[in-house]
Parts: sequence; C-alpha cells; structure tokens
Amino acid sequence: MKNSIDASVEFSYKGEDYSYTASIDLDQLLLQHGSLPSFHVILAKLHNVDTYSYLYEVMEATDVEFSNPAGRAADYLIDGEFDPSALADDWHAARVGALLQPIAARELGISDLNEHPELKRALMAAYSLGSNA
Repeated sequence: MKNSIDASVEFSYKGEDYSYTASIDLDQLLLQHGSLPSFHVILAKLHNVDTYSYLYEVMEATDVEFSNPAGRAADYLIDGEFDPSALADDWHAARVGALLQPIAARELGISDLNEHPELKRALMAAYSLGSNA
C-alpha cells in the first residue's frame, strides 16, 4: 500500500494570507532521499516559494498540519502529530525485510522470517553492516 499524507501550512505575510497544501508521496521521497526532507521545504518548492525568502522564513515559523495518512503513515500520525523519523525507520526495516525474506526461504527454508525474530535481527544487522561498508 502506498504511504502518503496531506501536509498544509497557513500563515500571513505582509497582510496577505497564504495556504499551501499538498498530498505527499512518502514512498517516493524515501526512495529518492533515504529520509524525509523538511515538509516546509517540500511545500515551498511545490508552491514556488524561494527557500531564501522572507516569505519562506515566516512560513517556516508556522507548524505544518498533517491529515489523511495512508499506508504505514497512519501509524505515525497521532493526535495531529506526525513522526517522520519513525516512519522512515519502519519503512527501511520493512524494505530490508522484504529483501531478506526470499533469501531466508531459499537458504534456510523459512517461509516467514517474522516467526524467527532473533534470526531476522541478525540478518538485518548483517545487511546494515554490508550496506555501510
């Protein structure tokens, strides 16, 4: 299932009201960057706001509000607070788990690696060690 969330920010600058909203594909951002960049920057770029402008500085001082999470993002939006770091960690772990499962099935005859948490942790640690080398 696709991981996405709607982000919005509303603020005033020089007597003018601004309201920027976007539906954000979190999977695409994680594939592209490895982590989730600032949602202020994302909204600014989508709405042609220069990130070196006073308009952006005022926008950045306002909290981004989140709604309509889909996929795993729903687990990380609690009482209006979104935890992008926890989502990114979970997303990466799920991705690595999906890569390791066929190896566990082929080499060890394990059809569900989640039923062997110690082995899964060991394989994930080995994967992490190899990808950081």
